[in-house]
Amino acid sequence: MEKETLLKKYVNKIAEVQSREFLSVAEATVMFGISRDTIHRLIKRGIIKGVNFGVRLTRVKRSDLEDLFSAVEIPEKKEIIIEKPNFEVGNCYTISEISSKFHADPGTVTNLIKRNKIPTKKVGSFVYVPKNLIDKIFDGK
Repeated sequence: MEKETLLKKYVNKIAEVQSREFLSVAEATVMFGISRDTIHRLIKRGIIKGVNFGVRLTRVKRSDLEDLFSAVEIPEKKEIIIEKPNFEVGNCYTISEISSKFHADPGTVTNLIKRNKIPTKKVGSFVYVPKNLIDKIFDGK
């Protein structure tokens, strides 16, 4: 019962505050659920604009605060398709072929292969790497 009488008493005040372009810090804390200190910190960092008309008369723009709470879309995770390495003749590069084709140091190529966990196959003194996996990496660069 007491809540209803308070709501009726302040319904016009609430509607007025929601329609105003500029809010006091106290009104902004109630509307947006942020502490006074946070609002003053945002003003100090320049994230929102605040105008000080005197002692306890700081006003902030409602639209600046609303922009802070705008929805952010989270990209969907794409399924990673793992391709089986193809070590057939003609479908592989050697380390030296990769370094000459893409103008990269052989040590850099080896580090890149390790960092991206690309499977390799050693035959004699040659290390073979699937062309499709190497081309994917260097296409992005």
